[in-house]
Amino acid sequence: MPSDTSARTRPSELVDADAVVALTQALVRIPSTWDPDRGRSEQPAADLVAEVMRGFGWEPQVEEVAPGRPNVVAVVDGGLPGPTLMFEGHTDVVTEGSLEEWTWDPYGADIVDGRLYGRGSADMKSGVAAMIHAVRAVQLAGPFPGRIVVAALADEEGQMLGAKHFVKSPLAAQVDAAIVCEPEAEEICAVAKGAVRLWVEVAGLMAHGAMPQHGRNPIPALAALIDAVAVYQAELQQDPGEHPHLGVTYLTPTVLDAGSAGQMNVIPGRARLGFDCRTVPGVDHDALVERVREDAARIATEHGVEITVQVVDDRPCAVTPEDHPIALAVAGAHEQVTGTTPVFGGVPGATDGTILWRDAGIPNVVYGPGPKWIAHQPDEYAEVDDIVRKTKVYAEAAVRFLAANPIASARRKGEVR
Repeated sequence: MPSDTSARTRPSELVDADAVVALTQALVRIPSTWDPDRGRSEQPAADLVAEVMRGFGWEPQVEEVAPGRPNVVAVVDGGLPGPTLMFEGHTDVVTEGSLEEWTWDPYGADIVDGRLYGRGSADMKSGVAAMIHAVRAVQLAGPFPGRIVVAALADEEGQMLGAKHFVKSPLAAQVDAAIVCEPEAEEICAVAKGAVRLWVEVAGLMAHGAMPQHGRNPIPALAALIDAVAVYQAELQQDPGEHPHLGVTYLTPTVLDAGSAGQMNVIPGRARLGFDCRTVPGVDHDALVERVREDAARIATEHGVEITVQVVDDRPCAVTPEDHPIALAVAGAHEQVTGTTPVFGGVPGATDGTILWRDAGIPNVVYGPGPKWIAHQPDEYAEVDDIVRKTKVYAEAAVRFLAANPIASARRKGEVR
């Protein structure tokens, strides 16, 4: 950063720790699962985010990407020429599941022994609260170069409709880099696994269970395909093999739908299977789909059934170089605030950052409060100290990136992407 900023109050010193924790609690207390049958959606959480932003004098744009599922996006201008940085989070959470598995009320936001418990406390209501208050601290610290986009988007836990809507906007084309505020413990994740989701439909011939010779059973065909895909998974785990931050590729069967539990004497005429494939750099997604289709065609012939393979979603690996300005800004801010050497890691799943990278070419890193592996589990939590600490890191990362990023003017003019 320029030397004349050294005498100014650091934005991390202006972070309102009590307010960021209180906002996290308020957001956790909103059950923002997508569950129309129970009258639940992201709408109340989005309303709260927009209300807080307006309280800071910001002018958030609230746009529905689906009924009851709004994106909330605000742009905070620093008053000086410079690049555009984006902070991104999502307002939806997954279901709480069985209440019997929880020690604490999943929507109580209880703080016990320094931990804030509740569904979405880590994934990712604390990240949303932290990014909002971090940007507020940057604003309070005085004029800064460029702009900061603060985006609380819908449907990350589903089909990422909010991110897909945002990347089509004119604003997305002006964003130079993003920090995705998902829980990654102390890691800075500049890479994320790719994802290919497949539906396999098998058409056989219904028959009596006592006379299987008169039918064509789709279930053994699915079993054979599961075995074939497991063989392919083992091949991919050898070549391209293990990634240092992402591990190995997995081709996991996750859905099996065949027959009826109440009709055990009936061979079903149809069955279907879902695969969730998580890939590392070096895996060709087109080749992956083609291989599964080739195995399916062979098995269909062997079993006398028809098999179709449909690609439901295709998300490439998101890779931002560790020496990219956004990665360096977060790493420098992490070391400044925590006093510890930053550690780079990888996202085992996909985040909205995947869509930002795939569809808008926005380099991004994933870094945020909460344990890396706690998402979607009972007794989900985030450490209160970690929430405040990450808020301060966000604030310092923002001023570092905005003051030092050399690529902004070119990207904003459309010369790079």
